[in-house]
Amino acid sequence: MNINEIKRQLQLLAGLISMLLLTACEWHYDNRTKLEQIRDSGVLRVGTLNNQLSYYIGFDGPTGFDFELATRFADSLGVKLEMQPAYTLSDLFPTLERGDVDIIAASLTITENRMEHFRPGPAYYFVSQQLVYKNGHWRPRNLTELNKDGARIAVVEGSSHAITLENIQHEFQDLTWDSIKDTDDDELLKKVADGQLDFTIADSVEIALIQRTHPTITVAIELAEDEPVAWFMKKSQDDSVYALMIEFFGEQNQSGKLAALAEKYFGHVDSFDFVDTRAFLRAINSKLPNWEPLFKKYADEFDWRLLAALSYQESHWDPLAVSPTGVRGMMMLTLPTAQSMGVTNRLNPEHSIRGGAQYLRKMMNRVPDSIHEHERIWFALASYNIGFGHMMDARHLTKAQGGNPDAWVDVKQRLPLLANRQYYMQTRYGYARGYEAKNYVENIRRYYQSIIGHEQNKGMVIHSEEADNANDWQTIKVTRKQTTVDKTAIIINAVITE
Repeated sequence: MNINEIKRQLQLLAGLISMLLLTACEWHYDNRTKLEQIRDSGVLRVGTLNNQLSYYIGFDGPTGFDFELATRFADSLGVKLEMQPAYTLSDLFPTLERGDVDIIAASLTITENRMEHFRPGPAYYFVSQQLVYKNGHWRPRNLTELNKDGARIAVVEGSSHAITLENIQHEFQDLTWDSIKDTDDDELLKKVADGQLDFTIADSVEIALIQRTHPTITVAIELAEDEPVAWFMKKSQDDSVYALMIEFFGEQNQSGKLAALAEKYFGHVDSFDFVDTRAFLRAINSKLPNWEPLFKKYADEFDWRLLAALSYQESHWDPLAVSPTGVRGMMMLTLPTAQSMGVTNRLNPEHSIRGGAQYLRKMMNRVPDSIHEHERIWFALASYNIGFGHMMDARHLTKAQGGNPDAWVDVKQRLPLLANRQYYMQTRYGYARGYEAKNYVENIRRYYQSIIGHEQNKGMVIHSEEADNANDWQTIKVTRKQTTVDKTAIIINAVITE
């Protein structure tokens, strides 16, 4: 071997040694717990679904049942929250497997398949699986009729609903259905409402919410009941985050905060009136555009859609409405209330809306500070209907009966007692039609939800060329007092809310 060959071999050896040394320097074993990693990064990354239950962009920014819970959990860990919402279930769990997110919070049920691959947290509410069809179409009497006359049933691929059909097929072997990957429950429910699909399966809470915008969706058969809903983590021997999650949900449950949050998001959907909802949706299209500018003009700190919902409850958006008791106009003001608000003509739409907004603001200012900011509006609306004194009477009855006078879920149960002699004799202001006040507030909440859903449906019409400019993921970084949205999120939000 000549000297040049020796030099070349030595250079190759030196290069190999350098590469090995460099690799060794870059590689290191991370022995930190998952909790330590999250706290060191200062961020809790949460995967979720972009829908009206778990997460969506609302009037004041990001909102949703799971979003609020995740915000509280991040606060309890002392870190910021980073939401990573997906539009389809098929995109969600792979992000957890890859380590792109720390947990999934998307109101998903616990199934055997999910437990096999992931670790569920504690159940925080329960749902039923229900088969739905379009009102007016034929209704299946039992499971043998699901494919009658070529009827088509479709569910989201990999969902708990697909698993339910697989279990049913063990008994009804001829049962067939479509499992669709790139879709979600909302899209399939809307196809049923539009007559493009005969049947689908969805969770009871989701069905109750979507009926506010698609009232023709009707429950045919309940397939499974009391299924637990939970968050999910990767399977691991590391219990550091899981242990704090258990503690977190325990505290939320025992303190009543979890019940109050559930009341906020779906406490108003227990009852459903098909005729009323359909009439309201027609009014949204035919009447609301005429008055929307005025609601926006005088809403100020209120969401204008809430003010519109209040007005519909009062007058069905009829500026000339008059009741036998003498209240009149868009906001159905009494004469003394109108005079105190400076309204000289109650049948003038602008004067009425301005006066109604001003009076609601007055009621809001009188609601005790001990009531949570998210629930103050329901107490104010009850006061708008039956008077502030009667609302306070209902709070006193609630406290006397061991309930929480600052929780709407407890107080609304006592409002009807104001019409019962046994109870109103214990109050300062006496008899009141409290049952009407309860229905009044709950109706407004349902109308409000319908307007929000209607706005979202309009915004979800995404042109294909716009969709090509944004992927399925958006990252929302949330602090306690500020929300920042990255460039991808801005693109998607612009498409959704136009």
